[in-house]
Amino acid sequence: MATRRLLLSPVSCLRRTQALGAPAAPGLRRGYSSDDSFQYLHRSLVPTMHFQKSLPRLPIPRLEDTVRRYLNAQKPLLDDDQFRKTEELGRSFEHGIGRELHEQLVAQDKQNKHTSYISGPWFDMYLSSRKSVVLNFNPFMSFNPDPKAEYNDQLTRATNMTVSAIRFLKTFRAGCLEPEVFHLNPDKSDTQTFRRLIRFVPSSVSWFGAYMVNAYPLDMSQYFRLFNSTRLPKLSRDELFTDEKAKHLLVLRNGNFYVFDVIDRDGNIVKPSEIQAHLKYILSDNSPAPAFPLAYLPSENRDSWALLRQKLLENGNEEVLQKVDSAIFCLCLDDFPIKDLVHLSHTMLHGDGINRWYDKSFNLILTKDGNAAIHFEHSWGDGVAVLRFQNEVFKDSTQRPAVTPQSQPAAVDSSSAVQKLSFKLNDALKAGITKAKQKFDATMETLTLDCIQFKKGGKEFLKQKKISPDAVTQLSFQMAFLRQYGQTVATYESCSTAAFKHGRTETIRPVSIYTKKCTEAFVRQPSKHSTEELQQMIAECSKYHGQLTKEAAMGQGFDRHLFSLRYLAASKGISLPDIYQDQAYAQLNHNILSTSTLNSPAVNMGGFAPVVPDGFGVGYGVHDDWIGCSASSYPARNVHEFLQCVHKSLEDIFRVLEELKLDLEKPGWLQPYLRELTVK
Repeated sequence: MATRRLLLSPVSCLRRTQALGAPAAPGLRRGYSSDDSFQYLHRSLVPTMHFQKSLPRLPIPRLEDTVRRYLNAQKPLLDDDQFRKTEELGRSFEHGIGRELHEQLVAQDKQNKHTSYISGPWFDMYLSSRKSVVLNFNPFMSFNPDPKAEYNDQLTRATNMTVSAIRFLKTFRAGCLEPEVFHLNPDKSDTQTFRRLIRFVPSSVSWFGAYMVNAYPLDMSQYFRLFNSTRLPKLSRDELFTDEKAKHLLVLRNGNFYVFDVIDRDGNIVKPSEIQAHLKYILSDNSPAPAFPLAYLPSENRDSWALLRQKLLENGNEEVLQKVDSAIFCLCLDDFPIKDLVHLSHTMLHGDGINRWYDKSFNLILTKDGNAAIHFEHSWGDGVAVLRFQNEVFKDSTQRPAVTPQSQPAAVDSSSAVQKLSFKLNDALKAGITKAKQKFDATMETLTLDCIQFKKGGKEFLKQKKISPDAVTQLSFQMAFLRQYGQTVATYESCSTAAFKHGRTETIRPVSIYTKKCTEAFVRQPSKHSTEELQQMIAECSKYHGQLTKEAAMGQGFDRHLFSLRYLAASKGISLPDIYQDQAYAQLNHNILSTSTLNSPAVNMGGFAPVVPDGFGVGYGVHDDWIGCSASSYPARNVHEFLQCVHKSLEDIFRVLEELKLDLEKPGWLQPYLRELTVK
């Protein structure tokens, strides 16, 4: 089962409260001094978790709907004989063992109203995987540069981003972070008037108050894992560790580990000039990289890493590992500038292995020229929390920087405030690090990354044509793969279900009978179809993709339901039902195209590795007047050629749509489609 991916479909399915954060509430709370505003991002009128208690529960789809949607997704991937077999297995499952499992799942869900039916199995799926988290799970999202060029100095930006990150932590923990809300009618709900009213509605029913004005609060249960959190390797199943009492930052530079407090004994942020001084001290340290860099170990197979971690503990490293695990987050300072977007992607997705702690909830990475990104471990949460954090940090660090390029670091004794961590390594640990390095280097050599920018149009043009931008981009991937390899293959697009309590993600299956018909017309039979016919096919694809997106966002996909039924069968010791042993099921979940979309004023690009050896990992963003796409592959596929085919496909689609004339008042072939189109 593919586990990707975050990046984000919260963006594709849910438009945020405010892309770059909420306004500060007027005034300060009683008891705070006049400089208290420095400690926080803002003071929300509505408490952060005000809606959490009354969030609707993630629905379990009807079994017959799940089977129908599953078969619809299989149809374009199978020939007639294969589909007949898969259809028989689906119907048999629906009326047999599947019905029993579904009823048990519903009964179990009723007994666990505090959470969602997918939450436990999804955590288990991530934490039980023995694969390395590097490439297999951890993605990255890079920041746009600071608009003020001089603020992109590494020390200046690292200081400002660190202060903004701690402000986010304090704002969230104080319950003052603006709740995450999806506004369908922002003129009514994204207002101070609405906030003043809704805060007095009891939290047990507050969601319904928001719903009355077409506002949909999102689940924020994952946010606490952003800070002081680490994935700990254990045999068979890892654990998530959080220690909210810790006040120190972990800094990695040249494979060396440093810690210093960024929150003082009173719970206030350490003076920015002191943080700046400590970071300058670390950047000035001429220590060479360790002969045996410990940071390679979290890139290992999880069982191997668990055994090595136990050896570390037995060898007298318990205290230093505790400092690593409990640190608020990991700041990675790289000693080189970025050459281009491909170099940026490699640096932020995996790096050289010595200057990241891949198990931390997130690593904030800054290169010599001030390029910045978040690299995050995926088991604890999805993109909703990470993107909100990234948006707020970008906004705060650029609009309210704690230091300027002219600021002087404080005259403090950083040599005593900053502790350089030292690890005791025996021969077995040194051998383990050497082996981990060899595996890491060999694996990274197999990964190829590339990116394109299509500049002949974007979201504005497509919306003018009443066509879904996301549907068009997904269609271009299908056309590209068909052009390159002559096949239609299983495709995964991530979609957030954060509109529900403890929602995670659902899968949009972009391949349909409509996309297959459309791609074959463009690629194999372009001369056989008129422009009008091609326009109609694109409209059909757009309409159906909009339907799939709405269903997924409302918890009405089929992937998570089938996954949970399979998980339940295994937990009850029931033999694997035939539907899961069907080769078509395995093929559908062998996601050759794993895709995720991301749009934010804070984000430059995002990326991740393929989920299967013969696949592509495709991160993309549809902007007002251009479309960006970054992709990855292993040797079984050619990512450069794939992206060239994507570009060619977008050109073909846009050329056809440029001739599309909209007139909804006159009857015509397009009218029924245009009236119902769902534009993301």
